[in-house]
Amino acid sequence: MLETAAQRDDGPLLARVRDRIEAFASQYPARFAIVVFAVLNIIWTLLFMTPLATRGDEPPASFIDALFTAVSVICVTGLATVDMATHWSPFGNALVLVGVQVGGIGVLTLASLLGMTVARRLGLKQRLMAAGDTNPSRVRKGVVKEGQAIRLGDVGGLLKIIALSVLTIEAVLILLLLPRILLEGVPFWDALYQSVYYAFMSFTNSGFIPTVEGLTPYATDPWFLGVIMLGVFMGALGFPVYFVLLRNLKHPRLWSLHVKLTLFGSLGLFVAGGLAYLVLELGNADSWGDADFGQQLLQSLFMSTMSRSGGFATHDLSELNNSSLLVTDMLMFIGGGSASTAGGVKVTTLMILFLAAIAEARGRKSMEAFGRRIPSDVLRLAVSVVLWGATIVAASTILLLQITHEPLDYVLFDVISAFATCGLSTGFTHGDLPWAAKAVLAATMFVGRIGSVTLAAALAASQTQQLFTRPEERPIVG
Repeated sequence: MLETAAQRDDGPLLARVRDRIEAFASQYPARFAIVVFAVLNIIWTLLFMTPLATRGDEPPASFIDALFTAVSVICVTGLATVDMATHWSPFGNALVLVGVQVGGIGVLTLASLLGMTVARRLGLKQRLMAAGDTNPSRVRKGVVKEGQAIRLGDVGGLLKIIALSVLTIEAVLILLLLPRILLEGVPFWDALYQSVYYAFMSFTNSGFIPTVEGLTPYATDPWFLGVIMLGVFMGALGFPVYFVLLRNLKHPRLWSLHVKLTLFGSLGLFVAGGLAYLVLELGNADSWGDADFGQQLLQSLFMSTMSRSGGFATHDLSELNNSSLLVTDMLMFIGGGSASTAGGVKVTTLMILFLAAIAEARGRKSMEAFGRRIPSDVLRLAVSVVLWGATIVAASTILLLQITHEPLDYVLFDVISAFATCGLSTGFTHGDLPWAAKAVLAATMFVGRIGSVTLAAALAASQTQQLFTRPEERPIVG
């Protein structure tokens, strides 16, 4: 009888808690996603602070280092204030591997999954938000070709595509990396662990390294670097791209405009970035500028891929020419595809701004691409995303310059890397940074990762009908 009474007491309580969470998630999907993301960061921080997470000869991580690591892991950034290869125990490394997987699938997807778990269904607002994040135009007034986008009824299918793509791509990466690591003389189980680690970090665009020597044994190996590049590039495309390609792989005419812009922009940035590094680092003996042409090309393309959110590096980035650092700043700020494991303001945002400039130069009233007209509200979204990102980067840079008094180029580089969840560093981010500087970088990573979700939700919430128009007047621009 006592057990039955306890169950009766707990039943309504659990039901009320579930109902409140469901109501909050339905009414405020953006806040729900951000709260879930913040809670995950807090949980990982507490776990990283436990003695179980560090090696026996290492003291437990301090709060600020545990917080920084947790945010970097969950935000799939790759920056670190401790030696990731030596500081953490097997339990700590397991936290890293699980954390990048959780963070890699995206804040929005995680919120949707938890919403389904709690409410046993995906509510209309969550579906609107999911569709809006994968295609922000979905929540705007106007024609959207639903066959080429994520429809409300397709959100469940998108979540399945995410799970299958993550498992499949990472399994292929593991199989490709394992033989090469074995050839280096690494014992089988260590090689398997390293291949799993590299596969996870490349696809999630995290960039953490499992060994003390890092990429040094493979720094000139085309196979190993090529596989890492493949994983980063695939992770940075975005799950909506996979969703459309898997349904219409043999029919390019049916590909959505988002898919075409993402593929065209990603390949264009990959080639343009590689050519820029090839030219700018030519003759630089401190990097790869004095190697043979094959190595110069390999390293330039590798750096071009990693700058877009990959986070791996085969050379000391502080030794690059300042012009190359500036190019890296630009590529990191752009980032990868929408709803992907990459960060930044996204490739499609850049493409929209580029198309707007072309339309203005040609005197056309609207943007056009691949036989489609793009509405002006998409341009307003792109401008908002860029301005939001630039404001965050500027504010964080100013704070860190005031705190550390370090050179501007190094501080700006690491701030953009944090905002775009890239993980590359010139050496500014290290364990001896003041706690305030670590806190600023951690906040920059967090805000950079959740930014797209907040903007997508703001779009959905800002759809109000205006029954009047004000008098028109044109200010002077330029």
